[in-house]
Amino acid sequence: MNASIIEACSCPMFCQCYFNDKPAAHGEHAGHSHGEGGEHFCKFNNAYKVNHGSYGSTKLDGAKFWVAGDLGGDFSKGQMDWAALTFDPSVTPAQRDGIKAILGHVYPVKWNSFSVAQDAKMTWTASRDHAEAKMDDGKTGEVVLNKFKGMTDDPIVIQNLKYWGVPRNDGFIMMPNAVEAYRAGDKAFEFKGSNGFMITVDISSKDVAATEKSGT
Repeated sequence: MNASIIEACSCPMFCQCYFNDKPAAHGEHAGHSHGEGGEHFCKFNNAYKVNHGSYGSTKLDGAKFWVAGDLGGDFSKGQMDWAALTFDPSVTPAQRDGIKAILGHVYPVKWNSFSVAQDAKMTWTASRDHAEAKMDDGKTGEVVLNKFKGMTDDPIVIQNLKYWGVPRNDGFIMMPNAVEAYRAGDKAFEFKGSNGFMITVDISSKDVAATEKSGT
């Protein structure tokens, strides 16, 4: 599967989860605490669009889905808090089976709670300067990202940083969020001005087989 993700979370820019074993403290989100005090969490929205891919004989091209959740306060042992997977209604049952199987390798962790939410219509658009994804026109979920100005007009990109269990990516394109919100159920949240980026990831069955063979 080769897929592009419009991603945002509650951490300050750039999400320290990629360099530490716990997310930012809650006080840091409010901008007035840089110590160990406060509640640690990373509440995220990952809006996917599959560029091309397959699971067995099932083509995954064009499928849209959304993963929202919270990594919790300490994931050094690979245990995360919760996640909810939502599909666009156009995703077929066979595609859903494939995506769920692949996501287990993209995010090779354990969740206290992992659920599949009710389908939601999704929109997904991106350019070099702006990206946004919405579920139910923003009623259920919303991520809006804007390019951060670098030394030139080109986007700021972090290279050579691994994305979870995926062996290849084209770099983290730094785009702080104007809003990132999950508005469904009793775990709803909303943040503005926190971390955001776009990334295209690539994983294959050969990668999974190699990982399983090495035991990593």
